[in-house]
Amino acid sequence: MSDKQTIRVIFVEDEPDVRMGSQQALELAGFEVDAFASVEEARPHVRSGVPAVVLCDVKLPGMDGTQWLDEIRAIDADLPVILVSGHADIAMAVQAMRQGAYDFIEKPFPSERLVVVVRRAAEKRCLTLQVQVLRERLENSRGIEAAILGQSAQMAHVRETVLTLAGTSADVVIYGETGTGKDLIARCLHDHSGRRRANYVPLNCGGLSESLAESELFGHEVGSFTGATQVRIGKFEYAQGGTLFLDEIESMPMAVQVKFLRALQERSIERIGSNKAIPVDCRVIAASKDDLKVLSDQQKFRSDLYYRIGVAFVKLPPLRERREDIPLLFEHFTLLAATRYERMAPVLDGAQLAELMAHAWPGNVRELRNVADRFVLGLLGDRLTATTDGQEMLSGLPQQVEHFERAMIAEELRRNHGDVTLTAKALGLPKPTLYDKLRRLRILVEGFRQEG
Repeated sequence: MSDKQTIRVIFVEDEPDVRMGSQQALELAGFEVDAFASVEEARPHVRSGVPAVVLCDVKLPGMDGTQWLDEIRAIDADLPVILVSGHADIAMAVQAMRQGAYDFIEKPFPSERLVVVVRRAAEKRCLTLQVQVLRERLENSRGIEAAILGQSAQMAHVRETVLTLAGTSADVVIYGETGTGKDLIARCLHDHSGRRRANYVPLNCGGLSESLAESELFGHEVGSFTGATQVRIGKFEYAQGGTLFLDEIESMPMAVQVKFLRALQERSIERIGSNKAIPVDCRVIAASKDDLKVLSDQQKFRSDLYYRIGVAFVKLPPLRERREDIPLLFEHFTLLAATRYERMAPVLDGAQLAELMAHAWPGNVRELRNVADRFVLGLLGDRLTATTDGQEMLSGLPQQVEHFERAMIAEELRRNHGDVTLTAKALGLPKPTLYDKLRRLRILVEGFRQEG
């Protein structure tokens, strides 16, 4: 996840002894403390996005703590404010919490209580700032890198292929296992083409009967069959000027493949129940989890259709073959889930990252996104991933170490925008050693520099 920031404590207390004792307790607990005797002195240190929490006494000379709370809330509503009150001021403190204070501590208080409350507020502030950084990074991403995520050599090749093909009129076949993002690649081919202002029309061929598939593709006229009470525009015709995306094309019924081939060759269709040819100008992108050439050799897919549509290909690697992309993808999906569910984005620890890296991901990126959703919702137990019998795992310690090492190096390169010197320092490695690892693990530094 994103870099953890040092959260300072802005502490306002007018009693010198209390201020000194509390400051010492917090500093012994590892906090950096800026202590002040009044709100007026502390006010310049509070600004939107400051990596800090505010600890403030209620009764103060000049502006009091509750008045300052309203001012802080106007500057940064997410900045945690902890109020310190005497027993007689508890009612006032409770009212302040209703106004948005994070917590309050009653005097006199043990130092342990102070540290616990401040630490909890600091953790919340750290998470809030991390979500803001991730959101800004997401919003500032541009171009194909924002859509097709990943710094692995495989995904860099995919992006290059997509950009090369997007500007052409060639029909494309996308190969990839379930969950690798074939629909995403098809959309990118459309969005980066000259057809992007026209319709992008997806159709999943899986499970469609012959009659339904034919109606979906070509449409029908009134009365063409029982129940055809109105004209239906087919997907082919609706994609006029745009892109027709056929997912799971290997499942298309053989009889429909014949008519589909004719439509591709003539670039025209006839609705069911009509003899009128309708010209169509659309690009066809097909996706399959199986090799269509192999299927055609086995007579399970028409070979003439394969050779007609098999002009250009995009091969999507499974997630297990690009594990160095897992941290970035998981961070991205965690941010999306946190925004969608209005939750804080939790932070992975080292053990959890190692678990993600060791998992086989049979459901690929789709499975990773589901795990990120459950992670944000707090629905996971001690393990992020559940292992099932027969599921492939990394076979041995050397393989696990290699994948984890690749992920850690890639993550630090991303944080440092491809700066090898800063990355080596962060990892505690000499630069020559890091360069050796980059060559051995086939990690391309250039892609990280482009992101920065």
